[in-house]
Amino acid sequence: QKTPNQKSFLKILEKLLSINEIKNAELSYIFGDDQLLLELKNKFFKENHFTDVIAFRLNNYEELKVEGEVYISLPRAKENAKLYNQPYEKEVARLIIHGFLHLIGYLDSTNKDKRKMTESEDDILKEVNWLTLFNENE
Repeated sequence: QKTPNQKSFLKILEKLLSINEIKNAELSYIFGDDQLLLELKNKFFKENHFTDVIAFRLNNYEELKVEGEVYISLPRAKENAKLYNQPYEKEVARLIIHGFLHLIGYLDSTNKDKRKMTESEDDILKEVNWLTLFNENE
């Protein structure tokens, strides 16, 4: 499964940094498969189920510089896109955004937090061009 093209991906990240007024960040995005995320979920969360995105903040949330890693399962994104009747590109863009929001302190463990996070994702999705995420010539 091919990963998003760099130009479109970076435009989404630039928008996320700008909207959240973050001037300094060191981020790694790893696009993998279900097995990779399942192993991470087991190791770090002691949970044994598939997931679409995992984010690790590598420094303290109080620090201005955001350091983090985001792991995204592209096969899971494809499944979710079908499940929610959404374009695959939009689902991957949502996961890119979702992981980033976790890195800056958003939570999604309660229904209220989940709603707030989804609203933020929806707002950002309106401002970025996710349609070009997998275009060869971008």
